[in-house]
Amino acid sequence: MIRATSTLSGMKFSQPDARGWLCPPAPTGVREFHAGLPGYAPTPLTGLPSLAAELGVGRLFVKDESSRLGLPAFKALGASWAVHRVLSGRTGQVTLTTATDGNHGRAVARMARMYGQRAHVFVPDTVPRPAIDAIKGEGAEVTVVQGTYDNAVKQAADADGLLVQDMGWPGYEEVPAWIVEGYGTLCHEVDEQLGEEPDLVVIPVGVGSFAQAVITHYRSRASRTRLLAVEPDTAACVLASLQRNQLTTVATGDTIMAGLNCGTPSATSWPFLRHGLDAAVAVSDADCARAMSDLHALNVHSGPCGAAPLAGLRALRDELGDLGTVVLLSTEGRP
Repeated sequence: MIRATSTLSGMKFSQPDARGWLCPPAPTGVREFHAGLPGYAPTPLTGLPSLAAELGVGRLFVKDESSRLGLPAFKALGASWAVHRVLSGRTGQVTLTTATDGNHGRAVARMARMYGQRAHVFVPDTVPRPAIDAIKGEGAEVTVVQGTYDNAVKQAADADGLLVQDMGWPGYEEVPAWIVEGYGTLCHEVDEQLGEEPDLVVIPVGVGSFAQAVITHYRSRASRTRLLAVEPDTAACVLASLQRNQLTTVATGDTIMAGLNCGTPSATSWPFLRHGLDAAVAVSDADCARAMSDLHALNVHSGPCGAAPLAGLRALRDELGDLGTVVLLSTEGRP
């Protein structure tokens, strides 16, 4: 059963039977690969008792990805594994191409540099200058594309080189799947750190590849964990797709949640999003900014995308019922 109704920030979606859907498990070996990378360590899972009391939940935790493999976001997990797979068996110099709103492109550029390869990163013209400078700081060539993230993806796909994109479409499916596999390490860390199944995991969503990894982790086995997706109300492409029960492109606007500013879900992620999410909600920049400020006050230095899960939890809290343990996935540090 599917329900879609209005909220102050736009729309919300619920699917009560999502926990009955099962998918194949992710392949093994990815965590071991990450453990062998220089600088690998599990990121913190931090308890937030004051926010738990405010929200009326038993225990509230945030998975803090503000420092992951020397970068300020979780994206290095997917990029490192995908670049490793893309380059496996290849010799000589290549150029890795990708499109990004910031963190993914920087991670691909970092991995290209680590392997002695070139990187060419395409960014929409809405990406802030500091993010562009950070990508250039990894030694990448950067092309600013007039238009949206989707426009940047098209130019990256058409460019010379090996595309390492975290968004799939018919005919381009293998590399996005490797990126999703890489993200799964984060979920295994949460299992070990928490020691129990959470009642709810809250996920920031752009094109949906990270959400696919989380869905795969919990829906490849019997699990009581509910999964809530959170998007900007100016770029809620997954929410629109869920409401219409088909892959949908939406017009996007400016948002402080730059890494979630995507107009089209990944086609390879869509079946997982469609069947595996329990709920989805869109949040405003104002609600996200409040959440970010509250996290900073508790010494969790989330960026806007990382703070979006707290904003989403607040938006839907009254409808979620009793919650013993909740995990917020803060995917990036402050800019």
